Amino acid sequence: MIALLDADIFVYRVGAVSNDDTVHHAQQKMDAFIEGLLIELDDCFEWELYITGTNNFRKEKAVTAPYKGNRKSEKPTHYEALRKHLQKKWKAELIDDKEADDMLAIRQIELTKDYKELDNSIIVTLDKDLDQIEGWHYNFVKKDKYLVEHEEALLNFYKQFLTGDRVDNIIGVKGIGDVKATKLLEGKTEKEMWDTIVEHLGLDRAIENGHLLYMLRHK
Repeated sequence: MIALLDADIFVYRVGAVSNDDTVHHAQQKMDAFIEGLLIELDDCFEWELYITGTNNFRKEKAVTAPYKGNRKSEKPTHYEALRKHLQKKWKAELIDDKEADDMLAIRQIELTKDYKELDNSIIVTLDKDLDQIEGWHYNFVKKDKYLVEHEEALLNFYKQFLTGDRVDNIIGVKGIGDVKATKLLEGKTEKEMWDTIVEHLGLDRAIENGHLLYMLRHK
């Protein structure tokens, strides 16, 4: 099994506890963090790391609110040094024009041969956006390894149209959280889910949220 690692999260998590360290010590903490994570993933003998680069296409698609426009501008002290370290030592691939998350989705589909061989890879992240992708996932904070199957993946994707995403500044429907979104969409066909979303958001907003939420499946 190949572990597909969201290195963007690593930079912020390790960086946050390394602000008062030297660059060298921050890099050592990063190495220890990744090594510990790979020990947890004891059935993974290969791994791939991805980092988001520049020119994210979603920024041009966002009309209702700036994509990720609510995020604080402050970055960890060793933000750039840790990113470069990940690329040099851990061979992390820098992804331009889209996000690291997109590459995790793309690679999961490639490695599992369009979801036919799910045991070939596992997505390692804390980002719930990737729960729209079938296959194995690992939340390294909760130590939770779980399998997302087709119907659940679809429901996870369409629920976000209604709930929005505060982290990425994607606006949903006021008053609709995860529980209500589940009640509105669960048990429906994909066409029925889409119709429900358009009913609550309007067609233009539904299309906008779709562009922002959909993880790319192909390069």
